Amino acid sequence: MTNQNTPALLQKDITDQVNSKLTALKNEGLHLPAGYASANALKSAFFELQEVQDRNKKPALEVCTKDSIANTLLDMVVQGLSPAKKQCYFIVYGNKLQLNRSYFGTQAVLKRLANVKDIWANVIYEGDTFDIEIVGGRETLKEHKTAFTNRDNKILGAYCIIEKVDGEKVLTTMTKKEIDKSWSKAKTKNVQNDFPQEMAKRTVINRAAKAFVNTSDDSDLLIEAINNTTANEYQDDSERKEAEIIEEINENANSEVFDPRPVEIPTESKDEIEPEQPELFNSDEPTEDVDPYA
Repeated sequence: MTNQNTPALLQKDITDQVNSKLTALKNEGLHLPAGYASANALKSAFFELQEVQDRNKKPALEVCTKDSIANTLLDMVVQGLSPAKKQCYFIVYGNKLQLNRSYFGTQAVLKRLANVKDIWANVIYEGDTFDIEIVGGRETLKEHKTAFTNRDNKILGAYCIIEKVDGEKVLTTMTKKEIDKSWSKAKTKNVQNDFPQEMAKRTVINRAAKAFVNTSDDSDLLIEAINNTTANEYQDDSERKEAEIIEEINENANSEVFDPRPVEIPTESKDEIEPEQPELFNSDEPTEDVDPYA
């Protein structure tokens, strides 16, 4: 970071950029939640960003591009999220900053949708009594009994209920196997290991929210921001490899020593037989295609 690009100047530059774009979006019909102060949220975000590092312990404000920081903060504001309320957090992925919602943030965002009155999720533990039934072709919760001590038991699954404004309650369930499959596609896995209960709730909420988000009559700007943040949590192989390459370049940039001495290349005699080159790809071995949207 150059002297002309100190954290204070960078914060002002990016904040001005976000506010300018936000004004344009408001003119296009974007409405922020009542009582939401975007200026306070941006200040809180930069306070959090000062502590964010990549996996090589380099500050996010140094390794991330300015555009990725600005776009991430804009998505945060459009969704009405605040880092101070633990509704979202930031991660460095390659040279880009990305926004992730917490369980509380996902709840807050979905409650902004016009057809959603309330939303909640629960974890099913070993030892619980959990029963569902099919009514009118839809899964409905019949019974869930648990005990406080069951929270230390193995997680068997999770479910989410979205209550619509007309009183209808829509149930979504996921087994632990389904949750694990979703986690296997996540970019970061430490948080799942450290907070499995809350992450299981967030995962089933994200599953339940898909139908509501993409069929909502709410602003396309809000829907796009919600989908962008949800997509940030998952990756395909090309994204993973690109990020790893960027991080490897950054990691090795200051560690490799350049040797200016010429390298002697041994000459081969004409009588020498050139060794057979191994095949780069073995056509007999099957390749596995990963569907990032599974």
